[in-house]
Amino acid sequence: MTFAFGVLRGGGVCARVDDTVVDLSGLDPLFKGPSLNGLMAAGPDAWRQARERAGEGRDAAVAELGMPVEPADYVDFYSSLHHATNVGRMFRPDAEPLLPNWRHLPVGYHGRAGTVVPSGTPVRRPSGQRPGPAFGPSERLDIELEAGFVIGTPSTQGEPVPIERALDHVFGMLLVNDWSARDIQAWEYQPLGPFLAKSFATSISHWVVPLDELADRRVPAEPQDPEPLEYLREEPWAYDIPLEVELNGTVIARSNTRHLYWSIAQQIAHLTVNGASLRTGDLLATGTISGPEREERGCLLELSWNGEEPVQLDDGSTRTFLEDGDEVALRGEPLGEVRGRIEPATGG
Repeated sequence: MTFAFGVLRGGGVCARVDDTVVDLSGLDPLFKGPSLNGLMAAGPDAWRQARERAGEGRDAAVAELGMPVEPADYVDFYSSLHHATNVGRMFRPDAEPLLPNWRHLPVGYHGRAGTVVPSGTPVRRPSGQRPGPAFGPSERLDIELEAGFVIGTPSTQGEPVPIERALDHVFGMLLVNDWSARDIQAWEYQPLGPFLAKSFATSISHWVVPLDELADRRVPAEPQDPEPLEYLREEPWAYDIPLEVELNGTVIARSNTRHLYWSIAQQIAHLTVNGASLRTGDLLATGTISGPEREERGCLLELSWNGEEPVQLDDGSTRTFLEDGDEVALRGEPLGEVRGRIEPATGG
């Protein structure tokens, strides 16, 4: 049986039990809010009780879903070894693909929580400065196949979260598409990290799957080399969740969350080691998830090898990056899907 929490468009917590959507909003005040945040803040005992009470809810015959969480902060990591290696090979062909710190810490950046949107929300092509410099709509708009983890119970500012207790703070897992304007990114990211290239929209799935529901998908991972510093040290593990990317009806990539090098526990331990706190609603995304094979690459930048190898679609057309009107769906059971359609830039 698959189980996940969501929110009805008009407000109120619901649950997905296999293919049935159950309205829980009448069972408890925790279930009446406009998002899952109230339930998430109540802690693990309340999460388990909510799961147990799902059978008391009423079927929602027509279930239009809304934004599942109110994001507090948004952090995007760079946790796929194959993705980081491919990017390094593209842009530093004569050097070691991985930068010296990559195998020592989960690299990440702080994104913009205010532009996180639910699946199905149209995405307007962003404009900005591109190499030149020149200003105009992005000509290299991309997707990023990612998983995300939502924080339930907060932590105390100034107190790092030890890796063995990191998962106690995680409410559940969802799918993320961190839309990216690669030409804007190429111009602005030196010497700092992503800014306008990634702050215009980040799409998340409607359903959040509790971690307890994913216990049987936890599998051993390859040893980390070199062994991480003590505060990041644990037996390597990952979730085994098959993923796919569909563009205009054509599946262009298949990957798996087990390709992630850094775990969510390591990401949380690193995020908080300086005393930064976790807040209810924090969204922690994995970064693009790519595997070792060409068909397992989780973004168009990799699939088209920076535009040099166009991707063939079933209708005979090709893509290097996204065009206006393109529709992308990322899927991964039991996480559901996250979908978005590209609209022209303002004035375009």
